Amino acid sequence: MPEIQIDGLKQFRSQLKQIDANLPKKIRVALNSSSQLVIDYAKPKIPSRTGRARASLKVRSSQTKAAIAAGGTKAPYYPWLDFGGRVGRGNSVKRPYSREGRYVYPGLKANRDEITQTMASALTELAQEAGLEVS
Repeated sequence: MPEIQIDGLKQFRSQLKQIDANLPKKIRVALNSSSQLVIDYAKPKIPSRTGRARASLKVRSSQTKAAIAAGGTKAPYYPWLDFGGRVGRGNSVKRPYSREGRYVYPGLKANRDEITQTMASALTELAQEAGLEVS
């Protein structure tokens, strides 16, 4: 998944840490809410027999980045669902290959403006909570 970088996030984190050591941890909340927009877009579009592939979509974040994890041991076939290819005995099961994917990347593309707006408002709110002046 492509990263969305904010110029100065490192400096923003260090300033928050100087004010209060717990404030940088709240950046994860902003990253999680932005990533959740993509998951909410993708989940209903994923084909479901057992629901494991849908349930495997999870946000993984730190104070500096967010990612969406999918598949894992409970749904190891998720990459095949999203990107296609061949699987099964002798590669007998074929799904048309999709370079950009069918679910997560289109969700990122469709929600890019809302993700940017959510991140900006969450970081602005965090800065104001810390007592910083936001312009």
